[in-house]
Amino acid sequence: MMQELKEEIENYKPLEQLKIQQTKILLIGQIGAGKSSFFNTINSIFRGYVTSQACSGTAEHSLTTQYRSYQVRNGPSGKPLNFRLCDTRGLEEGQGIEAQDVCYILDGNTPDKYVFNPSLPLSSDIAGFVKAPKLKDRIHCVAFVLDASSVDVMSEKMLEKIRKLQIAMNQRGLPQVVLLTKIDKICASLQDDVGLTYYIPTVQEHVDKVAAMIGLPRSHVIPVKNYESERELNDNINILNLLAMQQILHFADDFLYNYLDDLDDEQISTAD
Repeated sequence: MMQELKEEIENYKPLEQLKIQQTKILLIGQIGAGKSSFFNTINSIFRGYVTSQACSGTAEHSLTTQYRSYQVRNGPSGKPLNFRLCDTRGLEEGQGIEAQDVCYILDGNTPDKYVFNPSLPLSSDIAGFVKAPKLKDRIHCVAFVLDASSVDVMSEKMLEKIRKLQIAMNQRGLPQVVLLTKIDKICASLQDDVGLTYYIPTVQEHVDKVAAMIGLPRSHVIPVKNYESERELNDNINILNLLAMQQILHFADDFLYNYLDDLDDEQISTAD
């Protein structure tokens, strides 16, 4: 199963008619939830060993200070896969990334490696600002990254921040998923075998709870376990994350199909 999932993602290509080389997925969530670790985990699967390309860990404020559009490369060939995982500053109650900054990212205005400054919001005056972004520059799917072990104590202020971002995403027709991380911290059985994830009632209860909190269908809430203390690859961890990546790419294609429909309508109108 792992090999089939891995090959499917290795062979993935965005809709050919739109001439987009790579799908772009934005990872967004609270500090310490595992955004950068999710990229590192996906990167590890395709590199063949546990990697730490993106800074990850725990701190009072976000370890990610830049907007980064990461490529995942196939280990044997080094060839970039046809998607990018975009990492950004974590959500915080007092500071962190703001809604307008996120909108610029969604619309493709933000240059790679832009450094966020809490006292100076992103604007069109910064160096490298993409003033006329194309479809290839925009975000095609958003993944909220939430820590399963702390969703019960998420503040109303943080939820309001997420809902405000969702309004901007919904206005753009962007599909959203939730990556529910650290599932091994909510059930002792999963510390020994994350292959049991979809059989554990506690995990399903958390999925149901988060779906209701965020206002998404349960199929959009995906439990995962990132590489954290592990030094060797684990097939079950890989499968969980590859299933998440498969779902994300399917949703990104759904978003792109809307542009394909618009293109078809335009061609029909021109022919008429």
